[in-house]
Amino acid sequence: MHSREQHRGFRFDWITIVLFLLLVGFGWLNIMSASHEGDIVSYFDMSQLYGKHAIFIGLTFVLIILILSVEAKFYERFASIIYIVSMLALVGLFIFGKDVNGARSWYGIGSMTIQPSEFAKFATALALAKYMSDLQTDMDTVKDQLKAVGIIVLPAILILLQNDAGSTIVYASFFFVFYREGLQQVYLIIAISAIVLAVLALKFGILITAIAAAVVVSGVYFFRRKKRASILQSILILLVCISFSAGVRMFYDHVLKPHQQNRISLWLRLEKDPIKLEKMKKEEAYNLIQSEQAISSGGWTGKGFMQGTRTTGKFVPEQETDYIFSTVGEEWGFLGSSLVVLLFMGLIIRVLFLAESQKSQFSRVYGYGVASILFIHFTINTGMVMGLIPTVGIPLPFFSYGGSGLWGFTILLFIFIKLDSNKINEW
Repeated sequence: MHSREQHRGFRFDWITIVLFLLLVGFGWLNIMSASHEGDIVSYFDMSQLYGKHAIFIGLTFVLIILILSVEAKFYERFASIIYIVSMLALVGLFIFGKDVNGARSWYGIGSMTIQPSEFAKFATALALAKYMSDLQTDMDTVKDQLKAVGIIVLPAILILLQNDAGSTIVYASFFFVFYREGLQQVYLIIAISAIVLAVLALKFGILITAIAAAVVVSGVYFFRRKKRASILQSILILLVCISFSAGVRMFYDHVLKPHQQNRISLWLRLEKDPIKLEKMKKEEAYNLIQSEQAISSGGWTGKGFMQGTRTTGKFVPEQETDYIFSTVGEEWGFLGSSLVVLLFMGLIIRVLFLAESQKSQFSRVYGYGVASILFIHFTINTGMVMGLIPTVGIPLPFFSYGGSGLWGFTILLFIFIKLDSNKINEW
C-alpha cells in the first residue's frame, strides 16, 4: 500500500511536460534559422549559436532530473535560503559582474556567461510562496502586505541598478499572485488608474490629464453621494492624480535615458516633427521595423524552414534572442505563429489549472507565480516584436537563445511540476 501511494505521489503532469518539450524543440529550430551561417548546417556545430544551444538543452534535461529527484518539501523548507543566495548573487554583480551591451548583469566564467537575474525569478516566487503561506502571515494587514511587496521589490531594484529594465518589469507579474490570494480590489483599481494616468500624461500633457481626472472623480463622487463620500476625499484623490501625472512627466523628461524616451515616444507617437521622427526610427526603431517586416512577409503559411529571406539575410538584429518570434512569423507564417501562441497559452492555462488543484497554499501561490512570470514574458516579448508595446529587452521563454534563460525558466516550471506531483501526499 505504501509503495502504491509513493508511486502515485511521483506522477508528473505529462501535459505540461509535453508542452514544455514542444516549445523548447520549436524554439531550437528557430534559433537555428536565425543564427546559422553558410549553406551547410551541422546540428551540433559549437561554432554556431544553435550548436551551443543544443548543449544547453542537453544540460537542461540533466537539470530536470535533479529537480524532480529532490523531495518536494525541500523547496518549501529552503525557500528563504534559496532567495538569500539569489540576492547575494545579484549583489555580487556590482563587484564581479561583466558588462554586456551596457548592462552589468552577467558573471563571466571562461567563455561562458551566467545571468543571475534569470534564476532570481524562481527564487523570488519560492520566497513569496513561503511567506504568504506562513501561518503568521495575514495578507489583510498592511504590514504583511508591505513585507510581501518587499520580497519582490528587492530583486527588482538590484536588477534595475544593473541597467536591465526589461527583467525588472517582470516582477510586476507577482501582482496577479496577490490578487488571487485575496488582495483588495482597490489595489487593482489603483494599478490600472496609474497606467492610464501615465499614458494620458505623456500623450496629452498634464492639463488634459488633470481635466480627465477631475471629470472621473466628480462622476464617482456624484454617484456615491448616498454613501457619504467625502468631498475632501475626492479632492485629495484628484490632487494625487495630478501629482502622479506631473511626476510621470518629470520622470520621463529627466530620469529616463534618451533611447528609453525615444522608444516610448515612438510607441505613443509623441514626436510631431517628421524629420526628427525619421531619425528616431532609424536609431531606435530599426530592430522593430525589421522585425515587423519579417513577420508581415511571412503571410499565412510562411516562407518555410530556413527559407526566410530577412532571417537568413540577418536583417533583424538580435533575432535569435529577444526577436526570435519574428523568425516564427517569417518562416512559419500566421498559422505557425498562432500555434506558438496556443502552446504558450496552453502551458499557462495548464499551470493555472494545476495551481488551483493544489492542496497547500505554498504550492498554489508558487504555481500562480510561475504562470504570471510566463504570461508577462510572453505578452511583453511578442507585443514588443510586433510594435504593440515599447521595445524592452526581454526573452521569450524556452525560445530565445541563452543557457541562463532556458535553465531559469526550466527550474521555475519543473519545481512546480515536482510540487504538483506531491499534492496527493498533502491531504
